[in-house]
Amino acid sequence: MEHKALITESTTAGAQSVDRALGLLSLIARQAEGSSLADLTRHSGLNKPTVRRLLLALINAGMVEQSPANHHYQLGPEAYLLGHRASEQHNLTRLATCNVARLAQRTEDAACLSIRRGHFSLCLYREDGVYPIRTHALVQGAYHPLGVGAGSLAMLAALPDAEITHVLDAQRPLLEQQYPQLAPEHMVNLVNETRLQGYAVNPGLVFADSWGIGIALRWPDGVLAGSLSLAAIESRMQEPRRSQTLVPRLKEEALAIEHLLAAEFTRHQTSPTPLARSK
Repeated sequence: MEHKALITESTTAGAQSVDRALGLLSLIARQAEGSSLADLTRHSGLNKPTVRRLLLALINAGMVEQSPANHHYQLGPEAYLLGHRASEQHNLTRLATCNVARLAQRTEDAACLSIRRGHFSLCLYREDGVYPIRTHALVQGAYHPLGVGAGSLAMLAALPDAEITHVLDAQRPLLEQQYPQLAPEHMVNLVNETRLQGYAVNPGLVFADSWGIGIALRWPDGVLAGSLSLAAIESRMQEPRRSQTLVPRLKEEALAIEHLLAAEFTRHQTSPTPLARSK
């Protein structure tokens, strides 16, 4: 009995360490510029020695590395490899890559494909256009709170009202601390505007001179699949270019992706393989 208890305790402790390490990895992944030790300690709720120990293990595994410029912790080569393989296998990325590339080619701006991950949005894929001046507010692998950014806002607006309230209540502390210009009450107004016009607009609310427009993508049964968005500097998003050129092309590619999703949905109705869908 004592031996069994020791095994259970060891297993529980090991699982806790894995859970904590994965939590740190998730925090690091959400910051494109990397995270400092102080930031990780504060946001994880762990003490500094524990954070250091877990970071060392992640570095040894190649999942995390330290920037020589500012000593911030950022994703390592093994994390990139895992993310790349997961991205290749994700239904939406596999189906929509050509559409994202075509949208970037036709508009000459950056096109992004994102999905929902709990209370956050995750950029799965980004294709840059040829226009030389670019915005990098949203890059592949970046996490943002749901509603922050055009594609993320489009996904939030596509949810039922009760779920939107739940998401914003859960995100309130983070929004107030890191995005004071995007208080939950303001988010509700942005959701209403998005629903009214049929697409989301981010007029530089996250980073100055970094604009975006986004539209939600749905499976044929109405379940949210993700979002397609365009990002550019402010001068590239003004009227009449936005409504006459960008929005029609964004909607055209979004509709094409939804047709592909419908075909995938139908195929899985007669297949024993479950359909992978983000939540």
